[in-house]
Amino acid sequence: MKYDVFNGDADGICALQQMRLVYPADSELVTGVKRDIQLVKNVQAGAGDQVLVLDVSLAKNTEAVRQLLANHCQVRYFDHHLPGEIPQHNLFTYTIDTSADTCTSLLVNDYLNHQYVLWAITGAYGDNMIASAERLANQQALNQQQKTLLRELGVSLNYNGYGASLDDLYFNPADLYRALKPYHSPFEFIEHESVFATLKAGYQSDMAKAADLQPDTMDSQSAVFILPAEKWCRRVSGVLGNHLSNRFPERAHAILIESENNSYQVSVRAPQNNKTAAGQLCSQFESGGGREAAGGINALPEADKVHFIEAFRKQYLK
Repeated sequence: MKYDVFNGDADGICALQQMRLVYPADSELVTGVKRDIQLVKNVQAGAGDQVLVLDVSLAKNTEAVRQLLANHCQVRYFDHHLPGEIPQHNLFTYTIDTSADTCTSLLVNDYLNHQYVLWAITGAYGDNMIASAERLANQQALNQQQKTLLRELGVSLNYNGYGASLDDLYFNPADLYRALKPYHSPFEFIEHESVFATLKAGYQSDMAKAADLQPDTMDSQSAVFILPAEKWCRRVSGVLGNHLSNRFPERAHAILIESENNSYQVSVRAPQNNKTAAGQLCSQFESGGGREAAGGINALPEADKVHFIEAFRKQYLK
């Protein structure tokens, strides 16, 4: 039995798309909203089973991976988040690179010798690796219209992954992957599927609502936004962070969304000109983690809000 475990955002989906175009397989899909990263524990596998894991932090899944290995499963891991302690086992192979300018789709692209590079470019655009996506697109001699289409698709796929639960999303990420699965080229997908138009319209609608948002605190180096507990806010949180990061590259951004149980869902983006420490910052708080350029906290207690904002602003003081 094969299991595909993948983050429900653009990077995870496009990484899986590349892998299964090269290595087709009937597999059980294990995924969820972008912030549902402790996915490996949902795999019930035994001896001889194969588990592919894409774009979820090993640090948040170490014990579950160890259990699979104890069950004599083969585990193949691709990721770009902070990994913690990496298991050493003859059934465990991994490609993990935490460099600020890479993502899982790009790692898979290298592993597959660029066989489906257009999907890698799409995933990189979606993960806000704009410079890396542009370099790869230029190597493929894509024109501006083609690059714009792939960027819009990547952003739309990424937008769909954000939410507190699947009810917040337009499409279950597993269903979204199934829609992509038949297409060797993202341009074919855009031409033949209505999914892209649906997501693009939703993205534009939510971003229009966000256009008038003002930061609760701001200086030349950081800005903090606090949003209400509404579906559109949860959907837009990550792509809004990316948008602000691209628009104000010298500034760090934190977006806090009011949540249940007197807590906040948090998204952090490091400055574009200083892509460091976002994951380490968020890891200081329970349910937090990430990578150099971006991080998040699933449930920041109200009692920790002031402490978080102080730590965030201090992190990016020059």
